[in-house]
Amino acid sequence: TYQELALPEAIMDRSMQWLEKTDAKWYAKEYRWQFPSGANLTFGYLQNENDKYRYQSSAYQFIGVDELTEFSESPYIFLFSRLRKGKDMSIPLRMRSASNPGGIGHVWVKDRFILKDLYIPATLEDNPYIDKKSYEDSLNKLDHITREQLRHGNWDINIEGSLFKRQWFEIVEDYPKDLNKVRYWDLAATTSSTSDYTAGVLIGEKKGIYYILDVKRIRGTPLEVESLIRQTAVLDGNISIYIEQEGGSSGVQLIDHYRREVLKGFNFRGDKKASSKELRARPLSAAAEAGNVKILKSLWNEDFLSELTIFPQGEHDDQVDAASGAFTKINFNEISQF
Repeated sequence: TYQELALPEAIMDRSMQWLEKTDAKWYAKEYRWQFPSGANLTFGYLQNENDKYRYQSSAYQFIGVDELTEFSESPYIFLFSRLRKGKDMSIPLRMRSASNPGGIGHVWVKDRFILKDLYIPATLEDNPYIDKKSYEDSLNKLDHITREQLRHGNWDINIEGSLFKRQWFEIVEDYPKDLNKVRYWDLAATTSSTSDYTAGVLIGEKKGIYYILDVKRIRGTPLEVESLIRQTAVLDGNISIYIEQEGGSSGVQLIDHYRREVLKGFNFRGDKKASSKELRARPLSAAAEAGNVKILKSLWNEDFLSELTIFPQGEHDDQVDAASGAFTKINFNEISQF
C-alpha cells in the first residue's frame, strides 16, 4: 500500500531523503517525482492480485519491486508487459527486485532467482550505516526461522516442523496465582472423526513469563461443543474469552450466536484472522525458544507437545491455533476484565 511505501526508511520515504533538495519536483497526489529532463519516478502498489491491472496502460523503462517475496508470481510476470519504449529511445529496459526470504512468494522467488544464482546476497555486515549491535539484539528476539531469514538471508531453512521444539517448554507443578489470563478457542469446521478438534487453550502471564494452564479438546456436535465452552467459561471465572472468527457472513453469525446465547454475560469476543497459521504461531515460538513459556503438568501435555513439534506438517493444528491466539491476545495487552 502507499502507507507501507511511506513508512520510515521504506522506499518512498528514502526517495524524499535523496531528492527533496534536488531540482526534482514532487507531485504528492500522483506519488511521482518529475525531473528537469522530463523523466518521471512513480510509486505504485500491488496490494491485491488484481491491482496489477492498474498498470495495464502504462509504459516504463525501469520497474523496481521492493520485498518481492510479499507478492505472488503472477503480478511480477505481468509487469514485464509494461516494460517498453519508443524506437528512438536509447535507455535500456530493466526489471530489478530486492527481498528477504520468507513471505507468500518465498518458493517461486527462490526457484526463479536463488537456485539460478541470479541474485546478489547482502547481510548485516554489508551495511555500513546501521547500528549492527542494536539491530542484532532486535533480531535475536524473533523466532529462529525468521531470524535466520532476516539475519543471514537463509533461503533454505524450512518452516515445516521447525517452529517448536519439545525441550523449549519447562513442565511445572505450580504457577503464580495472580496471573493475567485468557482463553482462546479454535472451532473445528466439522464433527467427523477425521476433522480437527475444537480446542480451547488457557494461558496466564506475569512479568513476561507465560503459563499454558489448560487445554480442552473435543470432537462433537455443535451442542456438545457449546456445552463444553460454556462450562469451561464458568470454571475459568472472570477472564477474557476469544473464539477465532472465520470469514464471511457465517463467521459473523456464529460469533453473534455465541455472544447472545452461549457466552452471554461473559467477557467474550470474536477474533478475525488475516495471516497464515504459521505466521500467527511465530511469536509463541520465539517466546518458547527464549524459555519464557511453561506448561502446567497435566494429562493433556503429551498430545499438546506432539502437535506443536510437528506443526504445520501434522494432521491437526487446532491446539497450536488456539495457543497462538491466546498468546497474541495476552501478549499485546488485549485482556480486559469486567
